[in-house]
Amino acid sequence: MSQSNTQSIRREVARRVFADEFNDASYTFKESDDERAPVYLLLPTGEQANRVFFIGTLTEKDDVGEDSEWWRGRIVDPTGTFFVYAGQYQPEAASALRELDAPAYVAVVGKPRTYETDDGDINVSIRPESITEVDSVTRDQWVVETAERTLDRIDRFDDEANEYARMAREQYGEDISAYTQTVITALESLEADDELGSPTTVESSPQP
Repeated sequence: MSQSNTQSIRREVARRVFADEFNDASYTFKESDDERAPVYLLLPTGEQANRVFFIGTLTEKDDVGEDSEWWRGRIVDPTGTFFVYAGQYQPEAASALRELDAPAYVAVVGKPRTYETDDGDINVSIRPESITEVDSVTRDQWVVETAERTLDRIDRFDDEANEYARMAREQYGEDISAYTQTVITALESLEADDELGSPTTVESSPQP
């Protein structure tokens, strides 16, 4: 990989976000007219995300492909559910889903993808770049760090100089109090007895 390509990848920070907020996001945008310009998902707390980083419990995996492998993974954190999809263009992630046994704690870095349902709703999923099995200590550390990042975004939400917060207010509204509760729910889950495979989570609606 060339140095310029490496620098380009490094510029796109993988945002830490809880499933509850991620699943509420629906608006995507580009910051230039270049056909190859990155596509960003706008988080409701006022941050753009071309890539995301999360850790949760892989509870289910299925090969839902017809002509070739197309793996779907269901991964839960203390606030909800992420759905990841990996096929021939994500060979490392697809291989990981093929080899992993659920339940397992996994760390995922990937790109958000939005799609419109038959009912006209916008759902989001992850096209993973990497899926790595981790331990409970790493998972707990991610929860704490993601809580801190979420609170930082909430603190900056009313800053008029924050262009992404302005966009979020226009797209999703001004009330982000629910995400303070998201943080509380996530942190309280760390105080509960943690049994792998029985995560404290708020179930989200199943996706196809």
